[in-house]
Amino acid sequence: MNGEYWQPEIETMPREKLRQLQTEKLRRTIETALNSPFYGHRLGKLGITPQSINSVDDIRKIPFTTKQDLRDNYPFGLVAGNMKDAIRIHSSSGTTGHPTVVVYSRHDIDSWANMIARNMYMVGCRDTDVFQNSSGYGMFTGGLGFQYGAERLGATTVPAAAGNSKRQIMFICDFGTTCLHAIPSYAVRLAEVFKDEGIDPRSTRLHTLFIGAEPHTDEQRRRIEKLLGVKAYNSFGMTEMNGPGVAFECKQQDGMHLWEDNYIVEIVDPDTLEPVPDGEYGEMVLTTLDRTMMPILRYRTRDLTRIIPGKCACGRTHRRIDRIKGRTDDMFIIKGVNVFPMQVEKILAQFPVLGSNYLITLDTVDDNDIMTVEVELDDMRTDVYPELQKITRNIQRTLKDEILLTPKIKLVNKGSIPTSEGKAVRVKDLREGRGQNHAE
Repeated sequence: MNGEYWQPEIETMPREKLRQLQTEKLRRTIETALNSPFYGHRLGKLGITPQSINSVDDIRKIPFTTKQDLRDNYPFGLVAGNMKDAIRIHSSSGTTGHPTVVVYSRHDIDSWANMIARNMYMVGCRDTDVFQNSSGYGMFTGGLGFQYGAERLGATTVPAAAGNSKRQIMFICDFGTTCLHAIPSYAVRLAEVFKDEGIDPRSTRLHTLFIGAEPHTDEQRRRIEKLLGVKAYNSFGMTEMNGPGVAFECKQQDGMHLWEDNYIVEIVDPDTLEPVPDGEYGEMVLTTLDRTMMPILRYRTRDLTRIIPGKCACGRTHRRIDRIKGRTDDMFIIKGVNVFPMQVEKILAQFPVLGSNYLITLDTVDDNDIMTVEVELDDMRTDVYPELQKITRNIQRTLKDEILLTPKIKLVNKGSIPTSEGKAVRVKDLREGRGQNHAE
């Protein structure tokens, strides 16, 4: 630790030296990956070994890995270490198939904790701070990931977990919370509860907010800062790459530094899969460089972003990615949860009274993201109110069990939802800065 830097020798490493470090780590990663059933077969078939890598640019010799590869090799087909050395398993929510599983060794957890501590230190958090985590714990990586990092930093931690806003505010006031981790929509909700309780958040010690896990615009970030009287910093992470902490904003709030001692980042054209120049948007591809239990090579994240050209005024040499612009698949994110239309379709198909046509609408009401599922009835009419209310409650409860969210349900008469000759539009995203339709 030195002034503004948690690890100055790493964070400010000259670019050429950083590339040499990546090359060395990539060779070691390939050597480890060859021990997994999946990569042992895939790389072995192509004759790829650590000796195949002369520079980090040779990563293009390696085939891409996809989410389907992880599902097809569920649960441990990508595990390269000995399972006796595994100390934790995390997973993302499943769709119509298996969930995405990541297995961690002690080294992996330690490396992850250090990376998140680096992020927190970068924006001014210190061992004298009180860190409160309003993210879900359990299989979701957001809770425990930040917990590890805050403990490594030496901060006092308040593992409040998700929900119970009045209790969250009580903790902030009574425990002297200075740093808070929350998804953007929940940060707005907390501001509303502060107001309802007659408490000015500026009267508390809260000064720093970590936000991420769901898309948001810079305008929304500035609104959150104004509502809570804090500085809010954007972050990027995903289960396949450990969880939170992959990339993080510094105090400049001008893009997220992606830690290139832990990952190789590529931006490719999603159609041609060829690299695009810095500054151009494309699909982000990530390779782990410091995982001993389950390395992942050239993982297609499906997230659209760009490398921000030029140096950052903070002095860190690790390149910056822009906020996520969208996705190349049909997955959407709401309240920090990844949802696929097929998850919804699978549940709707369980109800014989429903037709096959449905539409998911995502909107923002009073700064709160709302998911509405509109679905046509097969034969029943919408004027049979008592029966419809019972069906609506059953659909809502079953969907919540599947996607961990409670959507609004709107039952409509057959033929009410517009259809087209092409692919059916299943998702309409009306949220500011995130508007995009998903067809299937």
